[in-house]
Amino acid sequence: MKIFNQEKTRAALSFERLVPALKDAFIESCQVPLRHVHRVEGSASSMTTLIMPAWVEGGFMGIKTVNIAPGNSALGKPGLHSTYLLFDATTGEPLALMDGDEITSRRTAAASALAASFLAREDAARILIVGTGRVASLLADAYAVVRPGCQVQVWNRQESSAVRLVQDLQNRGFDALLARDLSEAVASADIVTCATLASAPIVHGEWLQPGSHLDLIGSFTPAMREADDHAFKDARIYVDTQEALIKSGELLEPMSRKVFTSGDVVATLEDLCRDGSKGRQSQQERTVFKSVGTALEDLTAATLVYGHEQP
Repeated sequence: MKIFNQEKTRAALSFERLVPALKDAFIESCQVPLRHVHRVEGSASSMTTLIMPAWVEGGFMGIKTVNIAPGNSALGKPGLHSTYLLFDATTGEPLALMDGDEITSRRTAAASALAASFLAREDAARILIVGTGRVASLLADAYAVVRPGCQVQVWNRQESSAVRLVQDLQNRGFDALLARDLSEAVASADIVTCATLASAPIVHGEWLQPGSHLDLIGSFTPAMREADDHAFKDARIYVDTQEALIKSGELLEPMSRKVFTSGDVVATLEDLCRDGSKGRQSQQERTVFKSVGTALEDLTAATLVYGHEQP
């Protein structure tokens, strides 16, 4: 069984390879059961464990295990750890162990960029990144594959973190700026992409300009929100999978208030990849994409990693 540490996993997952690979995977599809969610009680605080399997008949099978321990912040440790096991889907032979954190963060950013290739205006020139965590730090690179040459602004509640990310992006050749006023930054952006752990809305729909694209990554539980109800009004709404409609507070809360219904969701990411005509229809309409992640994306990334060193 091969072992791919963080460095080797990252090296195999350039966004130039990963974004088109995800598109192909959504077109071809695979078997993706609902994720398992378990609460692991500890002496100090509880931990949530996610188990996410996926497989392609006659190909590969993968299982990602994610441990989310909020109490780790008090210990000076990351709150999320994950690993990925890749198997032969026919024989069950274990083939590789990979860094699950790297797979998760890079496939998440790549999925947002893939969605934007269908939903953001082709002449989009300004991207606002809200957040500075692991996924947020990768979004400029991912979006550069589908909307190259954009100016990038970064906003975070802790401005010092935003300053560091801006400096890093500038060092890597991006036209990057610090956004101090969130409302002004949202109003001037063609694409707003949010990757935070917010539990209450931080982006308001009244700030979004006509023709903008809003990408919401962070809310993966019913208790999390990044945008308010108004952000969904009069917008074309898309999700990565139907699971988003039962997992994310981003959608559950406005649906409970009849802001929109599940029937108002225009398409999933699979639908977009199979039929791009379901994407943006005009220069003036607003689009919203909500993702919660899918094991299909993990398996696609893991397959790239495994194949990277094969003869």
